[in-house]
Amino acid sequence: MYTPPFNVVSDEADVRAMVTAARTAWLVTTGEDGVPMATSVPVMWRGQKVIAHVAKANSHWKQIIDGTPALLIVGGAQAYISPSWYAAKAEHGKVVPTWNYSAVHLTGTVTVHHDREWLRAAVTELTDTYEGGRDQPWQVTDAPAQYIDGQLGGIVGIEVTVTRVEGKAKLSQNRSEADRQGVVDGLRAEDLSDADHAQALEVAERMADILRASRVE
Repeated sequence: MYTPPFNVVSDEADVRAMVTAARTAWLVTTGEDGVPMATSVPVMWRGQKVIAHVAKANSHWKQIIDGTPALLIVGGAQAYISPSWYAAKAEHGKVVPTWNYSAVHLTGTVTVHHDREWLRAAVTELTDTYEGGRDQPWQVTDAPAQYIDGQLGGIVGIEVTVTRVEGKAKLSQNRSEADRQGVVDGLRAEDLSDADHAQALEVAERMADILRASRVE
């Protein structure tokens, strides 16, 4: 992933927080035919392992031999940046549009799991993670055991041993403080669909956090 020095996210805790917030990743591998395949999977990053699963009906896993190199692409909030928001537009006009976003690339090797107990532990942890904050959290044990066994038979476990971590936050760090404040204000005022507006606000808040930190320094 191309990452200029000012866009690098090097703190491991920050990178892990980005992955946790995203919840999902694109699993990308290449089969013997040299053709890349990609599947969106829910992920949990534990130590140096990323735990996921895919449907057994998905042919992607059949192209994976244990030890196959893999790339997990984790996307964060993104937003179009209008040059009209830059203070520099009024100063000299030498500005163009861009796109702000955050991303994490996790490179490693894959192991495929069929063992029912491994799968049960993986989906139980995944469920507990995302049900935990609810008033009445659903648990795997709430469903009939026979039904759960049948569901486990329809998935395949994916375990990626991470060997390289790349974190990137492209948030106008190369612009002046006035330009960045203009982007924050512009994003906050955007009239977008609910989904796009939420992403624009998240980008704005992350930029505002960086601005506040730089002013304190």
